[in-house]
Amino acid sequence: MKRILICGANGLLGQRLSLMLSTQTDYEVLNTSIERSFVFDNILFDYNQLDIINRSDVKSLSSSFQPDVIFNAAGVTNVDWCESNREETWKANVTAVENLIDAARKVKAKLVHVSTDYVFNGKNGPYDEEAKPHPIGYYGKSKLASENAVRSSEIPYTILRTIVLYGSGIGVKANFALWVINNLKSGKQINVVDDQIGNPTYVGDLALAMIKSFELNRGGIFHIGGSEQLSRFDFALQIADIFNLDASLIKRIKTGDLHQASPRPMLSGFITLKAETQLGMHFLKVKEGLTLLKHELQHIGKN
Repeated sequence: MKRILICGANGLLGQRLSLMLSTQTDYEVLNTSIERSFVFDNILFDYNQLDIINRSDVKSLSSSFQPDVIFNAAGVTNVDWCESNREETWKANVTAVENLIDAARKVKAKLVHVSTDYVFNGKNGPYDEEAKPHPIGYYGKSKLASENAVRSSEIPYTILRTIVLYGSGIGVKANFALWVINNLKSGKQINVVDDQIGNPTYVGDLALAMIKSFELNRGGIFHIGGSEQLSRFDFALQIADIFNLDASLIKRIKTGDLHQASPRPMLSGFITLKAETQLGMHFLKVKEGLTLLKHELQHIGKN
C-alpha cells in the first residue's frame, strides 16, 4: 500500500486532496498542517500537527511514516504580505521546501510541489513550461527559489504551477471567487481590475493533477489552469451570473488604482497542453467550475 503525506492539509488545496484521497483504498494517507486540529477531525482521518519550517519535526515524522510521496500544499500566498514580510515568507516558501526535500531524500519519496504564475513577469503570457521565469515581486521570487531547490535536489519530483485558484473549504481564506460572492451577497460594491489576465483554476483540477502526477509517475514541471483566459473583471461578471448576484455592484478599475504593495503579472495565463496530454487532464471552463462551487456552497449551507 502506497503512503501519502499531505502538508498543508487544512488549506483549500490540502482539504481537497484529503477528501479525494479518502475515497481510495490503495493509499494510506497522513494529513498534516501547522494547526493543532484537523478540519475533518469528525471523519477520523489520520492527522498529525506538523510545522514544516521545523527541520527536526519534518525529519522525525517522515522517518516514522515513510511516505512514498509528499504532497506539499502548504505555503504563504498573500502577495502583498509577502512583500513586507520577507523573512517569514522565505521560511514558509523556501526553507520549508528544503526541509521536505531532505526528508524525501532520506526516505526515497517523491515530492509533488505547487508553484505559481507569479514566477513570470506577466508581460507576454500565456506561458508554457519552457518559458523563462522572471518574477517581479517577492512572493514570486520565493516560489521560484523553491522551484530551483526542488529541481536541483536530485530527488523524484513534480512541480505544478497554478493560477487564480478558487474553490470552497472549511474555514479557508477567501480566494477571489469567495471574496466576490461574499461581497455581492452583502450588497457591497467591489472594485475589480480588468487588466490582469489569467486562467481561473478550480481547486479540484489542481488536486486531481497532483494525484495523477504521482499515479502516472510523471515528473518535471506542469502548468495547471482552467481552460479559459480572461480578466479578473470578466471572471467576476461570470461569478455574478452563476450565483444570480447583482453585477452592477462590480466596478471596473485598473491595477494601478489599487496602489498595492507588490507588483502583479498582468498578461499572464498558462498553456496547459503538456498537462492535458501527459496527465490526461481536461480542465474546466469557468462556468463549469463555478457551477461546481455553487453546488458545494449549497451543500455546506453557505449559499
